[in-house]
Amino acid sequence: MFTDRLAIVAGAGRSGIAAARLLHALGATVRIVDENTSLTDDILQGLGPKAELMVGPACPEQFAGAEVIVVSPGIPVRKIVPMIGDLPERKIISELELASWFADEPKIAITGTNGKTTTTALITHILEHSGKTVFAGANYGTPLSEYILAKGQSDILVLEVSSFQLQNCHLFRPDTAILLNISANHLDYHLDMDEYVSAKLKIFERQPSDALAILPEAMCEELNPEEFTKATVKWFGNEIFKEQPNLPGKHNRSNIEAAWLALERFGLTKEEFQAGLDSFKGKAHRIDNIGTVNGITFIDDSKGTNLDAVVAALGSFKPPIRLLLGGVFKGGNVADLIPAMKGKVAEVAIFGAGREHFEAPLANDFKISWHENLEKAVNSLFANSSEGDTILLSPATASFDAYIGYEARGNDFKRIMEELS
Repeated sequence: MFTDRLAIVAGAGRSGIAAARLLHALGATVRIVDENTSLTDDILQGLGPKAELMVGPACPEQFAGAEVIVVSPGIPVRKIVPMIGDLPERKIISELELASWFADEPKIAITGTNGKTTTTALITHILEHSGKTVFAGANYGTPLSEYILAKGQSDILVLEVSSFQLQNCHLFRPDTAILLNISANHLDYHLDMDEYVSAKLKIFERQPSDALAILPEAMCEELNPEEFTKATVKWFGNEIFKEQPNLPGKHNRSNIEAAWLALERFGLTKEEFQAGLDSFKGKAHRIDNIGTVNGITFIDDSKGTNLDAVVAALGSFKPPIRLLLGGVFKGGNVADLIPAMKGKVAEVAIFGAGREHFEAPLANDFKISWHENLEKAVNSLFANSSEGDTILLSPATASFDAYIGYEARGNDFKRIMEELS
């Protein structure tokens, strides 16, 4: 399929390097292109004597002669299209698409604006608890290409998939596909909301009639499955599971129900599912109770990188809540937060970037302040807090103004809390 063909990988992150190694193993000549001019040829190790690295802003020369282009998550495909000449756009693929061609195991794929990682981890845990061997990856941890290269042997693949990956999928066909929800997100990447929704729905596009598509009841008036899938459709949202202490909030009851519909198909009984659910520990940085200082509870929801995630977090706790917002805003109407905040949020502290997005829409309804960094914002809220209050980091943003990722932001929040104790 790829022998002696030129395959270009755009982006030298973990998934890009994994794709490059898989392409080399398949016989391709690999060229890696990346805007980061500090990269060296060291990243070509193990990719054969013909492999090359080209760095700097995207230009036609980087993509000349390409017979396939693998685009890493986070690189908008619209930046690539003007560079490719006559190459059909179907030759632009994601690492997920590439690796999926060589994965024969049953696949459960999970997408959605919020809850992907938690639901992926939950499904993986319950399957493993029931005795199955599981690979969990794609957008969640390990790229699928690494699993293929390692000749992994699993009963089931559980794949968290993002709009970035799905947009450049053409043949990806999971046996079970879950859409948890859709709300404004990544509008700094996608042209508009329509493009974002279309990318999400590609998870269902190639499913055959004997596959399963799991959709949110809350979107039944917006989604007509006949328009985007041939699969059997099941809807979730009936809250058939009671609240779990380890997964608080209405949104998590929906995630649990979606997981049940997926795993029921693989023969798990309700008792096996509940046993796995009871032993599941939630993921770090996702509505994570990290401790109490002087009777004030600290909740790390650093993974709450969009407005709907903040609404879900607010719905999980009783007032008074002191809310931390700030970072690189990804789109949406901040005023949509107000109904969820009223009667719950006593104070808002904005930190870092994003002040211009949050301050004006919220200032008329809430006590609000701005601070240059997270530590100063936390210290301000703590000084105003009393026993029984909750300080909630659910920033509604990406973290890249001050941190390398949401994990680093959450870890810093925990450090700040510990220094207050």
